Amino acid sequence: MNKSELQQHDRDHLLHPFTDFNDLGKQGTRVITGAEGAYITDIDGHKMLDGMSGLWCCSLGYSRREISDAIYEQLNKLPFYNSFFQCTTVPSIELADALAEVAPKGLNNVFFTGSGSEANDTNLRIIRRYWDLKEQPEKRIVISRKNAYHGSTIGGASLGGMGGMHKQFQALDYIEHIEQPYWFGEGGELSPEEFGIKAARALDEKIQELGPEKVAAFIAEPIQGAGGVIIPPESYWPEVKKVLDQYDILLVMDEVIFGFGRTGEWFGADYYGLQPDLMTFAKAVTNGYFPLGGTMVSDRVAEVIKSRGGEFAHGYTYSAHPAGCMAGLATVNILRNEKIIENVRDNTAPYLARRWAELGDHPIVGEARSLGMVGALELVKDKNSRARFDDDCTAGGVCRDMSIKHGLVMRATGDTMIIAPPLILTTEQVDELVEKAHRALDDTAKAMA
Repeated sequence: MNKSELQQHDRDHLLHPFTDFNDLGKQGTRVITGAEGAYITDIDGHKMLDGMSGLWCCSLGYSRREISDAIYEQLNKLPFYNSFFQCTTVPSIELADALAEVAPKGLNNVFFTGSGSEANDTNLRIIRRYWDLKEQPEKRIVISRKNAYHGSTIGGASLGGMGGMHKQFQALDYIEHIEQPYWFGEGGELSPEEFGIKAARALDEKIQELGPEKVAAFIAEPIQGAGGVIIPPESYWPEVKKVLDQYDILLVMDEVIFGFGRTGEWFGADYYGLQPDLMTFAKAVTNGYFPLGGTMVSDRVAEVIKSRGGEFAHGYTYSAHPAGCMAGLATVNILRNEKIIENVRDNTAPYLARRWAELGDHPIVGEARSLGMVGALELVKDKNSRARFDDDCTAGGVCRDMSIKHGLVMRATGDTMIIAPPLILTTEQVDELVEKAHRALDDTAKAMA
């Protein structure tokens, strides 16, 4: 089929995630046909630097034969077997071992899933089971944050704090939300340090409101990814840690986006010096080559579930899929053997931080922030007041399209432009990314004038 035929068949039969179908029908889909290294190519031959690593997942780029070969070899040896009925496979054992070695201290147990959404649903099941076995069944409430993203299943979307999603289904009633640590958008006249402490104290206030004896867990991304790469002020996590230390409440870190090197450490919890009880992972664990997710479970929690209670009545057909686990094992080995994460920490991330900060001088950028290999640009009409161009946040969509035109994939979250490029980027490619982003900003400024 040619391009127009493909677009028509796509329109007729394929339902896309997070899509306005009327809008899609008018514009037609962008058909991606190839990829190499840090670049993707569409059906028109337009080559683009992928500033989003696919969907936060292809951290090693698109040319890692070691991963695809590992999947192929496993599919020929044992394409599938389940992990029910006291069965296992060699790849699932080996990947569980490898993850326990690189995870934060005390996280030595893995429950595999097919995605991050399934993993967060699993977290809800583990949390409930843990407190029941501890004979504290009244601890039911899970606290999350507004504008957080924790997946699209009923459980994951309930944990998430995105209002637009909550309008389209009935959220679970035992999940509560507190304010996010979004200084640029909600900090007002407070300094970042003051606002970070204020946002963290909101957790303590909510716990007191609900009753500590009723709160089971607090779930959070180390940095809010889909919400707009919201990097919390430096004062935020130390204050949250103080709050959690006061109460018998589990900490769940959602590392689906920031795990496996994106902060310059193996996990965001490592970067912020946190020791979670549960830790969600997915995406980059296989470099996006195979659907795989899971939750790392602390010894504290796992020991209760293993020793006190009979059957844990939860699981998925594809939990610990052998081909997925081989993809994960190959990915972890590359990260280790090629010292990818050390290079991000010592070289690429500091260079990206310097170059990305330069975009903060652009007339329509209110803030340019970055950490590790993520960054965000706040598009504004007025720098001093932080006022947006309009209430509908149309500038972001314009800038996204201008980025594509100039050969760069950036994502728009409202009027916040975000990037999460592959960890393998060279400094020359960082320069290319920043230069193309600057051109997109110039064109956006003209279009919004």
